[in-house]
Amino acid sequence: MPEQKKKTKSEQRKMTVKKLIHIATEEFASKGYAGASTETIVQKAGLTRGALYHHFKNKAGLFSAVFEAAQEEIGRRVEKSTEKAEDPWERLIFGCRAFLKASSDPTLQQIVVIDGPAVLKWETVRQIDLTLEQGSLSSLKECIKELREQKIIQALPVEALAHLLSGAMDEAAVWIAQSDDSQLSLAQAQKTLEVLLSSLKIKGK
Repeated sequence: MPEQKKKTKSEQRKMTVKKLIHIATEEFASKGYAGASTETIVQKAGLTRGALYHHFKNKAGLFSAVFEAAQEEIGRRVEKSTEKAEDPWERLIFGCRAFLKASSDPTLQQIVVIDGPAVLKWETVRQIDLTLEQGSLSSLKECIKELREQKIIQALPVEALAHLLSGAMDEAAVWIAQSDDSQLSLAQAQKTLEVLLSSLKIKGK
């Protein structure tokens, strides 16, 4: 009986945390980190401020959880896009294209691209990405490694290439976010990246 009660409390906690993250995502996305109000979040969630701080140390802690959930969503979108790929090369192209598109989604863009690095600092952002099962950098490394093994791309160091491509896409995502015409910038970034990626292919592959 006590074990069943404990399990129920655990489930309730997970539901509360999920609810808070969902509501906080909307608040942070629409108002930005600086403008977001924890009071508004707890009111919409039907909870007390004490309950919020029971699950999250402070506003930054809540944002960190929201950021991680947003990163996971980007990873899911990238993975979904690569399911249509017929080979590792298409998987790289589709994945990079999907990453830029997902990062341009207004909700994910505000949280991951605009506020994330400023609020959490770059080291934390990178660490979160590395610990996620579907983290973009880890997925990129796996794809590059497979392309190398199949001799589709040049035998460049996996770590170096992955970080260079990841950095280029992160910077492109910031540029798109600051652009007056985000759709045009997204299309230009995707096309330009594909041209750059094509230079990695071994001739005849």
